[in-house]
Amino acid sequence: MSREREPRGARDRLEGHFQDLAVQEHAVRLGVWLFLGSEVLLFAGLFALYTAYRTRYGAEFHAAIHHNDLAIGTTNTAVLIVSSFTMAWAIHALRRERRRTCLVSLAVTAALGATFLALKGVEYTHHFQHGIFPGAHYASAELPARGALLFFTLYFLMTGLHALHMIGGVSAVAWVSARVWRRRTTREYHPELEMVGLYWHLVDSIWIFLWPLFYLTG
Repeated sequence: MSREREPRGARDRLEGHFQDLAVQEHAVRLGVWLFLGSEVLLFAGLFALYTAYRTRYGAEFHAAIHHNDLAIGTTNTAVLIVSSFTMAWAIHALRRERRRTCLVSLAVTAALGATFLALKGVEYTHHFQHGIFPGAHYASAELPARGALLFFTLYFLMTGLHALHMIGGVSAVAWVSARVWRRRTTREYHPELEMVGLYWHLVDSIWIFLWPLFYLTG
């Protein structure tokens, strides 16, 4: 589709180095999928590292898991599951020209992401109060074994990295919300909303794997 034949109101969204919106949208989708693939590989390596250390220090990992807050971990799982629904609902609403519903759904999604981060901060604070830190700063008198040190180092590394991704997701939701509000993202052209949704679902899916590893397998 040439620039002259773009849908009404969509031509100003076309970047100068693309022939038309179809080519631009294809590039956006390809780039995001490549990025998501790299994220999957990153966490896959960390999951493999966790598996290797758990095989070596099974008893210590088993004992350490009981010092994580199952209630917070499970609540955060429910929070993210609901946030995936509200993210999907935002896309559904915009496709049907229900802009206000889309904006409300995005606001709820961002609020649920912030709730997740707040609860994770509470759990980190509880650990710090008991001398549970990552790496060389680990000082738990109750769990002095090397296996426990490795468990909590992996715990802080993997959940901390996930929390950084969640911060990025909340920021992306805020950004696309502003675009919907300014009518830059519309029913006619909204790949950025769909790509933010894909990223959000990936971050949520990663937590679904972290939850049993750090809260349930003890």
